[in-house]
Amino acid sequence: MSFDGFPPRVRFTPVPSPLLGALLEQIDDLAELKCTLRLIWLLHQKKGRPRLVTLGELKSDPTLARSLARLDQNHRPDAERAVRMAVKRGTVLEGVDARSGQTVYTLNSEREKAALEAVADGRLTVSADPDVEAWDADPDRPNIFAVYEDNIGLMTPMIADELREAERLYPSAWIEDALREAVANNKRSWRYAARILERWAREGRGNGEPGRHPQKTGRYY
Repeated sequence: MSFDGFPPRVRFTPVPSPLLGALLEQIDDLAELKCTLRLIWLLHQKKGRPRLVTLGELKSDPTLARSLARLDQNHRPDAERAVRMAVKRGTVLEGVDARSGQTVYTLNSEREKAALEAVADGRLTVSADPDVEAWDADPDRPNIFAVYEDNIGLMTPMIADELREAERLYPSAWIEDALREAVANNKRSWRYAARILERWAREGRGNGEPGRHPQKTGRYY
C-alpha cells in the first residue's frame, strides 16, 4: 500500500536529534525502533506533568501492536520486550509508580529522570490505567486508525470501537475524507467527523456516491 502524502497542516512530533543520528546507526532491532518512536508520540499526547506512559498503554496501543505484528506473523514481537530493549540501550527510562504499582516509561533525560524518581517515591503519581488488554492486531486492517491518530489525536479503546463500527457502515474512503474534513474545518473530534458521515449517508456526497443508511450508535467523541 502506497502512502498518499502528508495532509495539509499536518502535526509534527518533536524527536530528540540523537535518535535520528548516532542512535539510529546503533539500533539494529526494528521492534525497538518502532516502539521508541511510538513511545515518543504517546508522551507528546500527555497533558501536564509528569509525562509518563504506562506498560498497559503500550501493550494496548493499536498502532504499535499492528506495527509490531507486521515484523513477524508467526512470532509477533510484543511491546514489553521492545520497550525493555530501549531501556537496556538507555534511550528510555523505566520506573514504578509507588501509588498504583504501574510500570511506567519516559525518555532518558535529566528532567524526566527527576520526574520518574518523584513518581517512584510517591511524591508524584500518574493517572491509573483503565482496564486494558493487549491489542489483537490485524496488520491488514485498513488505515483509518492511523488516519485518525495522524489527524485527530490519541485513540482510546472506545474510539477504536466506534471506528470499527463506522468501517462496517461506511466506505473506508468516506471515513478518511470525513476525518480530514474535520481537520480542515478545525474541528478535531470524532463527533464532528461522525456527523459528516451521517450527513453523507442521508443526503449523498457531492460526487453522487450513494450512502448506506446506518443506525446511530450515539457514542461519538
